[in-house]
Amino acid sequence: MKKKRFMAVASAVIVGLLYAHAGDRDFYVLRPSDYKCYIDRFNQEDNELYVQHVPNDSSWAFLQENIPFFDCPDKEVMTTYYFRWWTFRKHIKKIPHGFIFTEFLPKVYWSGKYNSIACAAAHHIYEGRWLRDTGYVNAYARFWFSEGNPRMYSFWVSNALWEYYKLRRQNVVLDLFPELVKNYAAWERGWNNGGHFIGRNPDGLFSTYDDRDGMEMQIGGSGKRPSINAYMYGEAKALAEMAGCLGDGNMAKAYNEKAGHLRKLVEDSLWDEEGCFFKTRSERKGTFVDVRELQGYTPWYMNLPEKGKGFEEAWKFMKSDSGFNAPYGLTTAEQSHPRFRLSYEGHECQWNGPVWPFATSVTLTALANVLNNYSQDVVSEKDYFDQFLKYSRSQRRVCEDGRIIPWIDENQNPYTGDWISRTRLASWKDGGWSAEKGGVERGKDYNHSTYCDLLISGLVGIRPQTGDNVVVHPLVPAQAWEWFCLDGVSYQGRVLTVFYDRTGKRYGRGKGFFVLVDGEVRAQAARLQELRVSW
Repeated sequence: MKKKRFMAVASAVIVGLLYAHAGDRDFYVLRPSDYKCYIDRFNQEDNELYVQHVPNDSSWAFLQENIPFFDCPDKEVMTTYYFRWWTFRKHIKKIPHGFIFTEFLPKVYWSGKYNSIACAAAHHIYEGRWLRDTGYVNAYARFWFSEGNPRMYSFWVSNALWEYYKLRRQNVVLDLFPELVKNYAAWERGWNNGGHFIGRNPDGLFSTYDDRDGMEMQIGGSGKRPSINAYMYGEAKALAEMAGCLGDGNMAKAYNEKAGHLRKLVEDSLWDEEGCFFKTRSERKGTFVDVRELQGYTPWYMNLPEKGKGFEEAWKFMKSDSGFNAPYGLTTAEQSHPRFRLSYEGHECQWNGPVWPFATSVTLTALANVLNNYSQDVVSEKDYFDQFLKYSRSQRRVCEDGRIIPWIDENQNPYTGDWISRTRLASWKDGGWSAEKGGVERGKDYNHSTYCDLLISGLVGIRPQTGDNVVVHPLVPAQAWEWFCLDGVSYQGRVLTVFYDRTGKRYGRGKGFFVLVDGEVRAQAARLQELRVSW
C-alpha cells in the first residue's frame, strides 16, 4: 500500500513538473520548451533593425505566455508557424494610450499616426485574436476610433472584431458598436479621393480604387470591385449580429436587410457568367474588366455567395496553371492574361501578377469557408492543404552566402520565390536603401497577412461560434500526417487542445482525433472529421 501511494505521489509530482513550464498557462499535451529552439534560431539569425515593445531578447518569454503551441511532422510548417508568431510580436507598438500593431517596422510616409495603416488591420485582428493576452487587440480596436483613420484603406473592422468576439467574448467589441455604425454610414455616404469615388453608388454597389484596396496597379483597376463589396457585406452581417447581441432587434433587422440587398447586387452585377468569376466593373465604362483577379474570391471570405447557385465553379481557376496556381503561391492576376506582369521596373509593388501574401490570406480564408460551409465538388481539403504548404514554404529567402532563412516580405516572384520589392529597393542609390521609400529592409518581417490564423482556424479547423460551443473541422487530408497537435488555445474562457494521433504512440493519449476542453476529452473520433463540443 505504501509503495502504491509513493508511486502515485511521484507520478503526480512528475506530471506537475511537466505542466508547470509556462507560468499559469494550461498545456495538456505539448511542452512549450520543446519548441524554444525555433525562437532561439530566429533570434540568432536576425539583424534586429527596428525594436518595438517586445525585443528579440524577450521574445521567448512573450510567446510562451501568449501563443498556442503546435506540433506536426512537417518541419517547414513548424518553422513558418513559429516564425510568424515571432515576427508578429515585433509589430506590437506601445503608444501613449495603449498598443497598436504596425504593418511596417520602419516609419513609412503613407502611414497614419504612430505608423498605423488600416490596410492590413483586419488581418492583425484575425491573427492577434489567438494571443492569450486580450489587451493588445482591445487597445488596437479602441485606437482606430480614437486616434486612427479606419477608412484610409478598405478595412473590414466590424467583421474582424465580431470574429474576435466569438472567440474571446471581449466587451470592447460591443462597446464600439456605435462607432462601427458611424463607420459604416461614412462608407455609405462616400467621398472623393484623388479623383476616384470611394463609397456606395446610387445602384447600391460600393466602389473603390485598387490602391486603397491594398492592390495597387491591378490590371482591372478601379471601380465596383468584388473585394470592397464583400467587405461591406461582411460589415453589415457583423453589425446585425452585434445588434442582436445587444438586444436591438430593429437595428439587427436593418443591417441584415442591407446585407441581403448587397448580396443580391454582387451576385447579379459582379458575377460574370461568361467568365465564371466575380469581376470588377470598370470605374470609367461600368463594364466588366477582361481579367480574372485573385480578389474575385473575396466574396467567400464573407460567405456572401448564396449556396446552391453554382458560383463555386470559379475555384477551378485557383487550381489551374494558366489561372492563379504557381510554384510559389497564388498569383494576383490570371497568368494567361496578356497584361500579366512580373516587373522589376517602375513602382516596386505591382499587383498585376506577383504573389501578394495579403491576398493569399484572404483567398485561403475564403477557401476554408467554402470547404466548411458549402456543398460543392470543385475544391477539396487537399487543395487547401497543398496551397497552405506552398504558402508555408514560400516564406524563405536565400542569403548571399547560400543559407536559406525564414522570411516574409512584400511581393514575391511566383516562379523563383524572389522578393521583388526587396530586390528592387536594395538596388537603388548604388546599393543603398531609399529613405523616402521606408529605409533599410522596409519589407522585412512585413505584417500584411495572416498565417497562424490560417493554420488554427483553417488547417486545424477551430471554427469559433456565436454560442457556447466550438466546431472543429480540420482540413488536413486523410493520410497526409500521422499526427498533429494544437495546444493551449484560449477560447471563451476555456483552454482547447486539438490533436490527432493515428497510432497513439506520438502523444500516448489514445488513437484517433480528440478535442480537449480544459484538459478533459470532450469529443473524439477514429478519423479526422468535424467534431462539435458544447458547454
